[in-house]
Amino acid sequence: MITIISRQTAVGLFVDSVLLGVILCAWPNLSLAQTLASHEQAGSVLTVDKLMVQDATVTGEIRNQTKNTIREVQLFIRYNWLWTDERHPGKDSPSAAFYPTIAGEIAPGRSLPFKFTPSPPLANDTDGKFETPSVSIAGFTQVYFPGK
Repeated sequence: MITIISRQTAVGLFVDSVLLGVILCAWPNLSLAQTLASHEQAGSVLTVDKLMVQDATVTGEIRNQTKNTIREVQLFIRYNWLWTDERHPGKDSPSAAFYPTIAGEIAPGRSLPFKFTPSPPLANDTDGKFETPSVSIAGFTQVYFPGK
């Protein structure tokens, strides 16, 4: 089968192919890759300061220790349950973990306050108690500006 296309269509296909090639070549420079950081590396970027707990509500500040803007900080807040008799614990532990995302941007060297209240509320059992919750950084987005 012989297919004949017009010169105008051939030029159009050529131009489209060249444009697609340019876009694909530039693509790595247009997108930024995600990087996984260890707990220690994340600690050099962000710290949790002024941590306070009252009636299971956790408040504090997230401090940005970098020269870049940080946003979409996700915390890992864990409420560990201690049984009165740890040798004979109950069937279902009321321990709980949450991953709240804190809204807002944190400028370089600045901090952002946060407040978290578990929902649904923590169990109110008489067969033990909750430890002081642990709070750590689970994730964040670091905004880079090319050329800085």
